[in-house]
Amino acid sequence: MNNFTDLSLSAVLKRNLAAHGFENPTPVQAAAIPAALERRDVVATSQTGSGKTMAFVLPMLSQLLEPPVAAGVQAVILTPTRELAIQIHEVFGKLAAGTPVKAAVVVGGLNENSQLQNIRRGAQVLIATPGRLNDFLERRLVKLGKVHLLVLDEADRMLDMGFLPTITRIIEATPEARQTLFFSATIEKSVAHLIDKHLKDPVRVSIGSATKPAADVDLHLYEVDKTRKHDLLRALLHREQGSFLVFARTKHGAERLAKRLATEGVKATAIHGDRTQNQRNRALKGFQVGDYRVLVATDVAARGIHVDDIAHVVNFDLPQVPEDFIHRVGRTGRAGRRGVASTFATREERSEIRRIERALTLTLARQTEPAAAPEAVILPVAAKAWTPSST
Repeated sequence: MNNFTDLSLSAVLKRNLAAHGFENPTPVQAAAIPAALERRDVVATSQTGSGKTMAFVLPMLSQLLEPPVAAGVQAVILTPTRELAIQIHEVFGKLAAGTPVKAAVVVGGLNENSQLQNIRRGAQVLIATPGRLNDFLERRLVKLGKVHLLVLDEADRMLDMGFLPTITRIIEATPEARQTLFFSATIEKSVAHLIDKHLKDPVRVSIGSATKPAADVDLHLYEVDKTRKHDLLRALLHREQGSFLVFARTKHGAERLAKRLATEGVKATAIHGDRTQNQRNRALKGFQVGDYRVLVATDVAARGIHVDDIAHVVNFDLPQVPEDFIHRVGRTGRAGRRGVASTFATREERSEIRRIERALTLTLARQTEPAAAPEAVILPVAAKAWTPSST
């Protein structure tokens, strides 16, 4: 498949694809969509930012539009975070425009009654986090007995978050005679077990290395004393152009760093588990449109941040596990743009850096600390005007 027009799709889907500029599929879309349209189970692994959402939303809509178009829950998309669920819903809405197919978001942190109302109005698709959907199942507020298509998105992350028992209960609530699409950045032992148990002769799709950052990301390492990390970040903000996504290890650390940057004249905000869903939505939307130059995030929120023009990712604190390094730096270097990912580490963390490099078979380019920034770092913010550094 070289172009979406090569697919046998309904006129409305082709029209919606064209209206939103979807012409040429990414490699994972080109490999997974035809198999999914044939109603085969699919196991796909590819790097972050490779277009996996379209790879399951498009064939799902194509199936649901086959006459007669029925009401009631027929498809479920499970994803690890609220932000991802909301973003999948946005993509779904673009492709489903002008069709009778409806989707309901089922996640924690948002009004339960409005979610249930959307389901009762005839939603055919549930885009859900495992915890909230399982809660609805246990309370008999939703039934999955007519589901014929199940998508597990970011499966490795859901298992990392301890959702295996919950996911298993949800799968067992759906009919065995269903199609399952399984998308994961990595296939660890627990993920492989889930595949072996619940998928039938799946088509395997593997695009690039899911354990390496994209080739369009320059990986930099700064060895810096803990007390000087903030000064280093300010210096990079002063020297570089573009938007910055900064990762902190704790919720308190993320909030504190964002507030300190804001007091210094940097347009910054934070996203983490202690913020309400509305606060998280506003922070992410503000970052997307350029109201904020810096978004400080924890790993819990990392998989829900899909912004194509992030110039610079900063690991202000090291990730807990090497795999999280991939998901962090995968937020830059997207959509054909070059990006930079800088990692701050103390002398005492040298062994952690070596562990990351060994586990991911990569080398971080050692950098010298740039000159200190002026006391006030006040740079103009122009929505969608950021360009990554060429250094």
